[in-house]
Amino acid sequence: MDIRKLSLREKIGQLIVTGFAEPNMTGDLRRLISDYKIGNLILFSHNVENKKQLGSLCAELHRFVREQTGIPALISIDQEGGRVTRLPADAANVPGAMAIASTGRPENAYAAGRITARELRALGIRFNLAPVLDINNNPRNPVINVRSYGETAETVEQYGLPMLQGLMDGGVLASVKHFPGHGDTAVDSHLGLPAIHKSLEELSELELRPFVQAFRQGAECVTIAHILFPALEPEKVPATMSRAIVTDLLKRKLEYNGLVISDCLEMDAIRRFYGTAEGALGALKAGIHLLFVSHTPALVAETSERIEKAVRDGELPMPVIDEAVEKVLYYKRKYGGENEEHGTGPAKGSEDALEAVGGAVHRRAAQAISLESVCLVRGELPRIVPESGDTLFVGCLPNRPDQASSRVKAAPSFADSLGEALAAPHLTIAIDPSDEEIGRTLEIASRYSNVVLGLFNGLDHPGQIRLANRLAAVGCRVTAIALGKPYDLASLEGAACELAVFEYTALSLASLATILRGEAEPTGRIGIGSLADRMDGIRREPTEGREAN
Repeated sequence: MDIRKLSLREKIGQLIVTGFAEPNMTGDLRRLISDYKIGNLILFSHNVENKKQLGSLCAELHRFVREQTGIPALISIDQEGGRVTRLPADAANVPGAMAIASTGRPENAYAAGRITARELRALGIRFNLAPVLDINNNPRNPVINVRSYGETAETVEQYGLPMLQGLMDGGVLASVKHFPGHGDTAVDSHLGLPAIHKSLEELSELELRPFVQAFRQGAECVTIAHILFPALEPEKVPATMSRAIVTDLLKRKLEYNGLVISDCLEMDAIRRFYGTAEGALGALKAGIHLLFVSHTPALVAETSERIEKAVRDGELPMPVIDEAVEKVLYYKRKYGGENEEHGTGPAKGSEDALEAVGGAVHRRAAQAISLESVCLVRGELPRIVPESGDTLFVGCLPNRPDQASSRVKAAPSFADSLGEALAAPHLTIAIDPSDEEIGRTLEIASRYSNVVLGLFNGLDHPGQIRLANRLAAVGCRVTAIALGKPYDLASLEGAACELAVFEYTALSLASLATILRGEAEPTGRIGIGSLADRMDGIRREPTEGREAN
């Protein structure tokens, strides 16, 4: 495509990615594509029902975008695995980053990448917003935590880079995120504006290391974080809008020449403090190529019009637009067209292609990785005899812990799933049980020899921690299982056994059932006792990443 033949509006449309709120194309989306020539889409869990529907949707999106713009679409998705999983239940969803790292086998990370790439390509999706290369060096991080492979640069490199390679080898454009690092924050950028007060030297010693290694490995795309770095950018703008970070550091100092994309510009870190349209304009000025305005049609239109006005008024030079369009079109030719380097494969969304999605081989591999990830942190596993009636399973329903996580649909319940799998009594409690509910639960638990308690981000919902500690205090033999952040286990007093599975998914619950039935041993490499050693400072007050005002 000769960009000289494109109008300004058509060029701007190639630089915007948007989403929509239904499992089918909406009228608003059709108007954005036809009127504003928006050429790229992002899918979320609310767009997904099952693999057949998703394959058909992607095929329709490809057709309509090509009809209206004359250029192939890039369809993107956040398919990290674990708690950030958008594919349907009849696909093969792999474990998340921290779970994979706990297996101790980097080859599992590569396998997860290859499986994910094959599933995505078969559905007509060629752009995955993964892997996460953030280092979770702040246990209080509200949005990264188990999405990170670990607390050190070495761990993140050891597992994040094979995941990246698996996606690349599978023919999917993969975006490493969130540059220059989102791990040492205590504010979720979906809800506020974090700040990291580190010098370039300090960042180079830790946060930047996995990104530098990924660039050397050939990473073709990087996502920029909505975080203030005052030592790198003297103006009070986040990395997304910082020329010092995007152009001077990333492109010049680190010599990165791939596609640079924004995180969603509707996140509060941008929309609340700068405005989505102004944030998008600032991102282009900084050197970002592709802008995500993922949810609101009016904001997509406003963003397009604001950029168009800036070009016409001379505020934004046309060469900036042209350079970004050329970059986007290069990757569209490689991944979005009929003759991309990785081959066409089956027709997008075809019945033959969909046969590969959620196939037995992929499912067995994902389950095997999940089973290897379960960690016995402390104590001895209880012996649970099915139908004996001496063990009570207790836990809350799954919920959405942050805005990055997938929306909870008909997800399995810990108590119901494990109780049914082991033919044992089970009780569902509130995610943050009150003292009154804790009292009722203690009364019920007193009738059983063992209580298996599922904790789901209990540090954020302290009623769960109070319940665990009170159960132990009254003499119950408590087996505590961290279904989310493993750091919950650091606050327990007297639990007889502690397990970490890192995620509340059907996959992790099936692995737990296998282990608690005695059919497998927990072999996760965190090891007995060592997790507590890695949680030093969990009770300290965070000093970085306070919300901007």
